[in-house]
Amino acid sequence: MTRRRPEEIIGEWGIRDVTPPSQAERRKLAAEHELNPLTGGALPRRIRRFRADPDTYLASRGGPLPYMQRLRQIDDAIAEHEARLAEAYDASAGDRAAWRRVAERWSFSEVNDLIARHNRWYPIEARLAMDPRTRDYVKIGGRSYRREPLDLAWILDRFP
Repeated sequence: MTRRRPEEIIGEWGIRDVTPPSQAERRKLAAEHELNPLTGGALPRRIRRFRADPDTYLASRGGPLPYMQRLRQIDDAIAEHEARLAEAYDASAGDRAAWRRVAERWSFSEVNDLIARHNRWYPIEARLAMDPRTRDYVKIGGRSYRREPLDLAWILDRFP
């Protein structure tokens, strides 16, 4: 089996043989030499590692996808809760019992609803691949895509 060059595989070759139509086209291009700003220099080689599918193209034209917007909402809501919890923690001024009562009554219902929707729809919306060994979706950056809901343990982990 002969080894093929990349140019042969992806089709980046020059004019192979001169035919009358290609010869006329060459003459026409040579006549427009002054109009082309790219003449005289080498063009960068384009490596094609993707295929522009219509669905990805259309998705890119519509702005952030729903899972991206939802993740932003989750992160913003968590940051807001952390800021409000920091204020409440400072207001308790070292009174552990008062801080514990505040933490036990804290509500994360809106954020936990977003997290539940994320855990349910993210693999489908992001088109995650399946791992046949685990029969689950692949990990992203070595971690599961799932987010844990926020609760009292989450508060006490950040504000002991």
